[in-house]
Amino acid sequence: MAWQTKVKARSTPSDAPPKIAALLSVSLLPLQNPADFTPKLIIEAFKCMVPAIMMNNYANAINQLADVHIDKVNKPHLPLACGDFSMGEGLAITIASPLMAVAMGIMLRSPPLVIGFIIWCIVGGAYSIDLPPLLRWKGNPLMAAVTIISMNGLLLLFPFFIHFQKIVLGNPVSFTKPVLFTAAYMVIWNAAIAFVKDIPDVEGDKAFGLRTLPIIIGKEKVFSIAVNMMLMAYGGAVLVGAFSPSVLCKLVTMIGHSALAFVLWRQAKTIDLSHNKSVQSFYLFIWKLYYVEFLFVHFLR
Repeated sequence: MAWQTKVKARSTPSDAPPKIAALLSVSLLPLQNPADFTPKLIIEAFKCMVPAIMMNNYANAINQLADVHIDKVNKPHLPLACGDFSMGEGLAITIASPLMAVAMGIMLRSPPLVIGFIIWCIVGGAYSIDLPPLLRWKGNPLMAAVTIISMNGLLLLFPFFIHFQKIVLGNPVSFTKPVLFTAAYMVIWNAAIAFVKDIPDVEGDKAFGLRTLPIIIGKEKVFSIAVNMMLMAYGGAVLVGAFSPSVLCKLVTMIGHSALAFVLWRQAKTIDLSHNKSVQSFYLFIWKLYYVEFLFVHFLR
């Protein structure tokens, strides 16, 4: 947490709290009846928060460690770029965080978490570390999207879902409708996030030879593709909700996602792609919409 909070007032907010909320939501997905909601489940959910925060710190730390020269152009407020942390401190966080997370996964006797954390570590390293031709996925639009889909989506969903379903509740692994929808939603939404993420970084990325999608096809096309992908995800949610046997779930899902889609569309119309602050504001906004879905997913029955 220190890595994310020891920043100056002009920095962006930490993404750890919403990820914790998402983890709590995932911990409830395996519940088959109200009797499954026990104090043990709550305790186990809080136990899982610590390694999840450690892996989140690792992902932030290794990216900033590898990109400190680029961040001084694109994001000078970040801890390493502005000097709040030394390179030695950044390296220590990068090494210690995943080791602690894996150790806690072992202590929890959870193979799904241990495997998930190891994959998380490998993918995060491959995204940031500059060892061509295999690594530095950040410079490849497809692999950059795969990284964000994995680290902010699927690795937050499946290892924790399996942990709670099999290890905590003792049930056989079964991927329910809400889980499968969440996985599909995460793939589409995180791909869109990956595209928007690179739009305000064009200047620094171009200066250091990175070939991100906004550099290749232009900011306007990338932004349009991303917004349409997110609207498509909401359209899919409305369609899934229409077939729900529960009237309450049907109404909440269809009305809720239609309202969110309208808000997204209106917000997108106000963005000035020539101003990085405007794009960064939209980037933070779509993250908020992303985490709202972890509430709505429980109505997809």
